[in-house]
Amino acid sequence: MATLAVTEPPASRAPSLTPSRSPARTPARSPARFPALSPALGPSRGGGERRRNALDASADLGAIQDTQLRSVDLNHVIKLLEDSNSKDLEKEQLKSLKKVAKCFENGLPLKDLAQITEILNLCAEKMNEQEAFTKPLCELIKLCGLPFQKKKFSDEISYSTVVSKFIAQLGYLMRIPSSEVRIQICKCVISFYNTEPPRKLLSGCQPTSANYKIQMAELGGLAETLVLSLAVVESQLIEKLWVLKALQHLSSSGVNCRLMLKARAASKLCLYLNGDDPSGQLVFRSSEILWNLIENTSKEEVCNQLSSLECVHTLKEVFEDLLMHGFRHYDRQLRNDLLVFATLLAENPAVPMLESGFAKLLISLATFTEVKIPNPLVKGLKLTRCYEDFEMKKLLFHVIGVLSKDPRAVQLLSENDVMPALLYYVKPNQKPGFYEWSAAQYEELQLHAIAILASVAPLLIDKYLSCQANTLLLVFLEWCIGQDAFFGQGNSFHGTSGRGNKLAQMRYSLRVLRSVVALQDDAVNLNLCDQGAIGQLLDILKYAVNKSKEKEDAVLLEIQADTLFILSVVCKNDLLRKHEFFSYEGVDILIPFIQMDPKKLCSGLGHSFLLLSALDCLWSCVLGCYIAEDYFLQKQGIFLLLDLLAVKQKNLCNIILGILVEFCDNPKTTSHISTWRGEKDQTAASLLIQLWRQEELDLGIKRDRYGRIADIKRPIASSFQKPQEVIPLPANCPSFAIMEISENIQAKLYSLLCKLGFENLPGLSTKDRVTLAIIQHYIDFKVGEVWSEICAELKEEFKPIASDEEALKVLSEVSEDTGRMVAALQTEVLESQHQQEIQEEQKTYKKIKAIHKQREMLNKSWENFLTRTSNYEALKKAKRLQEKLIEASRPKLKTQNEVVYSTDIKGLGTTIGSGHLVTVKSTPPQLTGRPLNVTELGLRKLPLSKEALKKDQKH
Repeated sequence: MATLAVTEPPASRAPSLTPSRSPARTPARSPARFPALSPALGPSRGGGERRRNALDASADLGAIQDTQLRSVDLNHVIKLLEDSNSKDLEKEQLKSLKKVAKCFENGLPLKDLAQITEILNLCAEKMNEQEAFTKPLCELIKLCGLPFQKKKFSDEISYSTVVSKFIAQLGYLMRIPSSEVRIQICKCVISFYNTEPPRKLLSGCQPTSANYKIQMAELGGLAETLVLSLAVVESQLIEKLWVLKALQHLSSSGVNCRLMLKARAASKLCLYLNGDDPSGQLVFRSSEILWNLIENTSKEEVCNQLSSLECVHTLKEVFEDLLMHGFRHYDRQLRNDLLVFATLLAENPAVPMLESGFAKLLISLATFTEVKIPNPLVKGLKLTRCYEDFEMKKLLFHVIGVLSKDPRAVQLLSENDVMPALLYYVKPNQKPGFYEWSAAQYEELQLHAIAILASVAPLLIDKYLSCQANTLLLVFLEWCIGQDAFFGQGNSFHGTSGRGNKLAQMRYSLRVLRSVVALQDDAVNLNLCDQGAIGQLLDILKYAVNKSKEKEDAVLLEIQADTLFILSVVCKNDLLRKHEFFSYEGVDILIPFIQMDPKKLCSGLGHSFLLLSALDCLWSCVLGCYIAEDYFLQKQGIFLLLDLLAVKQKNLCNIILGILVEFCDNPKTTSHISTWRGEKDQTAASLLIQLWRQEELDLGIKRDRYGRIADIKRPIASSFQKPQEVIPLPANCPSFAIMEISENIQAKLYSLLCKLGFENLPGLSTKDRVTLAIIQHYIDFKVGEVWSEICAELKEEFKPIASDEEALKVLSEVSEDTGRMVAALQTEVLESQHQQEIQEEQKTYKKIKAIHKQREMLNKSWENFLTRTSNYEALKKAKRLQEKLIEASRPKLKTQNEVVYSTDIKGLGTTIGSGHLVTVKSTPPQLTGRPLNVTELGLRKLPLSKEALKKDQKH
């Protein structure tokens, strides 16, 4: 952008009206002035008495002023001015006006403004016949420039209506055919912006706030009135300049600018640009006001007022004059300001930039130093190294970018060799400076030119190929990743992150390639591949990845994303390029992108866009090439995709599911998907079903609280689909039910679960199985929706015959029957789960009951033990019961020679029963008739063979 500042012309050109800065940009504030202290008020022996004398003198002065104020009867003055005109009466009227001016020389009181307004109007009427009233009227108008006087703080609000009408009346006085009065009115308006406090005050009064008059001028619409008054001073240069100076001050406010636009100020000021003015102030002040209008109001509205052919011609003529004959610093700045106006106008296609020849002139200016072709439009023009010419060069490049958006300008861009001029900068920076530009300036122009080339190249693709632009860009990119000693300045907007490196050059060169390959032109892509672009792009990707490890920023992420996009377009639908140029190396580069930390997706640097570009590259460069697919599977790429899918990022789910569906054409993919486990041992099937439920929630599909079908007739209809009216469509136009398939992820989820199978899926909960029943019949429900739309369209157009109506009824019943069947299946699953939960609850209850019973038995046993220990009678009773039970356990029939053993332990001194260890006496052998078995096995050696020992050692 050109600088907004405009240097003032030399004072010799305009001694009376020197151009000043707009108050909105460089407000001039004068220091407050204070009266000098009298020597009598200094420290002295009689200082106190002198101060009292001074105060008395001030009081006397105030009394005199009050007397003077009371001596002026404004109603009498008004009545006097309303009387008939006679020579003697005229003298009296002039005398009274002079007295009024003298009385209010320190400022007009707010309470008297209504009467002062009437006096001004009467003077204006008398001026038509009596010129003697000119001077008194000017004196009164001059007083209006002083701060108004108020007695109370609330007076500013109380008298706001009166004051706004008073100030508006000043604008209406511009109708008086007197140059002196008009100039005085403009001076009065300019004095509103003087913040210097008044030197004297009326007794008991204080000045209004500094911005009070400015606010009242906005309220009274003074700016609009002054714009309309330009028509009155059309032929008077001095008066016109004063009005423009007043408008320049007023245009510092947005309210005033809107009022000025209401009076079509922009178009009027533009036509003044080429007016006859030796001082140059007409162009200066008009352009300054236009700047303020653009900054403080709607830029579109200003451009609409400047869009006439007459305004564009005027702007072109003034620009040409300043371009060829303006040699001062001020002229160059003004020229650049006009160029900015032209740029803003060029953004509107309705502006006749082409018809006026202005566009051709600007394009010729932008390219004449690079193309070196003689052009009569710029004959004799030479740019210097000054800052203003450098700014103009950048603005001209910007104009090319703006014009490239207008289809009508494409032919003009082609005829004026814009493509060779921009490609001139696509070369390594080998010298410290090129021609008249310094190294920093050349770098900024280079980056700007390459940035504009990204907009122009897709429009001039034939010129692009004929100039061998692909070759130039690839060579330039090779230099960007090379080890040449180059230190970028990085000073400009386009040089972001380019200080000390070549990243800025790489960034904009890749933008050019991206814009060109996006056309999917076979000639362009073939030209790139023939020059080894795929391998070079992979090298650029490696370079950017390594740089990102040092410091990651938005520029490096953009470089990587653009490179991935170019690879995606070049390799898409070309198996040879995927196999020979991408394959293994490309997959190794893609894997780290898919492993990106999901937390980075919300960083704001561009990680989300980079990840989407990587997934797009995976889809275009890997899928379809079995070698690359198998290598991706070996690298556990499916696991990485499912990990990324588990993050459930809305903008990623669609593309990841699409990739997985395409990958399932490879028979090895299904086993990878089935093997994957996520957090809490989640399976892929469970994840897909969760995504289905989330999609149903987003689409507003109705389900009951258990997840079952709520609407049998339209089980999968979304909240957006139900209120759609029936609109008959041609056969080649898809209906809403079909279009919805591409707008959500349900179809992709259905396809994946079809690949996995709907039976025996691991890791599913009851809720998942309920949802799975709907997914399994998704295609049936979708067919039912299509038939429902067909039936509605048929009934909308005509009435079907009986057989057709019966067929349509059967088809609709089939869809409803499917819905009932699925609902019944879901209910069965829920009931089965409910019964299983009841059984598990009963088992758990029985287990708890047994535990409680065991605890009760243990407690009772413990209580009995304590009773036997503490109560001897209870112990004897327990003993008797034990003996009784032992006796009852013995057989009733006694055998011959039976030995009866006693259960009592003699000499027992405890109060509890015997333990588990007892001594059993062996039966005598004479009673058994056979020898006793050996019981002391631990004391005997058992004979073992060596072979048995070896076998035992082996085992």
